[in-house]
Amino acid sequence: MIIKEITRIIEDFAPLQLQESYDNAGLIIGNPNHEVAGVLVTLDVTDEVIDEAMKLSYNLIVAHHPLIFKGLKKIGSDNMIGRLVSKCIKNDIAVYAAHTNLDNVSNGVNRIVCDRLGLQNVRILAAKKLLLRKLVVFCPTNYADKVREALFTAGAGHIGNYDSCSFNMSGKGSFRALEGSNPFVGKPNELHYENEIRIESIFPAYDQNKVLSSMLGAHPYEEVAYDIYPLENINAGVGAGMIGELEAMEDAMHFLKRLKKTFGTGCIKHTTIIRKAIKRVAVCGGSGSFLIQNAIGAGADIYISGDIKYHEFFDADGKIIIADIGHYESEQFTKELLMNLINKKFPNFAVQISGVNTNPVKYL
Repeated sequence: MIIKEITRIIEDFAPLQLQESYDNAGLIIGNPNHEVAGVLVTLDVTDEVIDEAMKLSYNLIVAHHPLIFKGLKKIGSDNMIGRLVSKCIKNDIAVYAAHTNLDNVSNGVNRIVCDRLGLQNVRILAAKKLLLRKLVVFCPTNYADKVREALFTAGAGHIGNYDSCSFNMSGKGSFRALEGSNPFVGKPNELHYENEIRIESIFPAYDQNKVLSSMLGAHPYEEVAYDIYPLENINAGVGAGMIGELEAMEDAMHFLKRLKKTFGTGCIKHTTIIRKAIKRVAVCGGSGSFLIQNAIGAGADIYISGDIKYHEFFDADGKIIIADIGHYESEQFTKELLMNLINKKFPNFAVQISGVNTNPVKYL
């Protein structure tokens, strides 16, 4: 087993192209072609986590938070990041991070929070735009099924809970094969007309190379006529935060106490309890104050996240309950998600969750 076989599993689930522009997800330290002795999964990379990996003789740490987040001008022992990077390199330990790309997928970090709270009818709170493209390709009628199947296999044609989506229109194409060509139909230097199908299908922008390669491999023409269009459509399956409903109305104070117990937080900071019962719940693992207005606009009764600043609590404005359960607490179950992804593909491979609680925040 080599590193890139492990990381490919994670990136198939949460493509790196879905990370935010400020992020640094991916293989941060190490050679993707090196063999893996074992994988240690953690939320953060710390001295204790590295020591644990060394004790287990594991040489790959998969973390949620990137060890190197901002640009480094030097790697030395006079700061924590430099020290940890040096320690990993010295002991031949690779470090991989799945961060905001894992936040932004529909079955990622926020879905776990929803599941732990028993939410139903969950969907992305702030879906992203400009992540979809449309492919239009023209092919001979008898090859339409083969080309469509190639597109769908490569990831095209997904709209919400539907797959294999396409639009097809019959028409007649024309072309003249010039000298040096090897036409599939028609003769060189003769104008040819062919009954063709116009196939349209959407695909995620990050899958473009894969979709094109698959389509071209199935298409019989020497020169394939196709167009790609950027779309303004919202991709409902990708974005920040999630929102869902409880199965039944729940007393607000009872819900907060259940929230505290479920996530094992030392305390919950919250705004005034403006309603007696909770039904619609919005969540965002990690630092989620940027979604407060989205939660209000979506009609949530309560918004749960971490790292809410003092003045940001005022943004509730009597319209919603804001509950800060802590950054670590809101993302802690991400470790299980990452481990399960790897175990599902390689059930007999050495992978385990770190026993180190990396939360730097303590409660008195």
